[in-house]
Amino acid sequence: MKNPTPHVTRCMVAGIVALLPMGGAVFTIVWLENAISSSWRGQLGWYFPGLGLLCALLATYLVGLFVTTFAGRWLWRRTDRMLEGLPLLGTLYQSLKEVLGYDSAKERFFQGVVAVQSEQGFEMGFITGEAEGPDGKPHTLVFVPSAPNPTNGRLLLLAPDKVRKLDVKTADALRALVSMGKTALKP
Repeated sequence: MKNPTPHVTRCMVAGIVALLPMGGAVFTIVWLENAISSSWRGQLGWYFPGLGLLCALLATYLVGLFVTTFAGRWLWRRTDRMLEGLPLLGTLYQSLKEVLGYDSAKERFFQGVVAVQSEQGFEMGFITGEAEGPDGKPHTLVFVPSAPNPTNGRLLLLAPDKVRKLDVKTADALRALVSMGKTALKP
């Protein structure tokens, strides 16, 4: 008789991966609604479920409308520079911008998406920089993340001819990793 543990484990992980986004979305919507509307729900003579989210959507639209104007773009650039200059939080802010695809004009966290040959085929990786290899020649530093958690992985020091550059945006590659390939890569 076969050991059922691998089958049960595979099915449990697949179930968690399938339910997590849905549960996260429902939890986020309920939490946002309660957080937004709890401050003024008792003071208002009328209320309907979803009013907090409707106010949040309206506020998001108004911010978007403002930052698309000349004065709004100027103010947003100044705020962006100020946030980048904050100690500790500035680094987090810049990293989030990179991961979300808002590459700053300065040095980017990932310099490109590449394919790296492995025993199973090719793996997707991100160029993080260059370093001198054991032979004294320049090599490429490639971070090969794990799916679905791209914060885990390994860092490889590869000769430039062992790396194939892909015409894919970093944000799209990260989305594909997190969704375990369900999101298509767009060149």
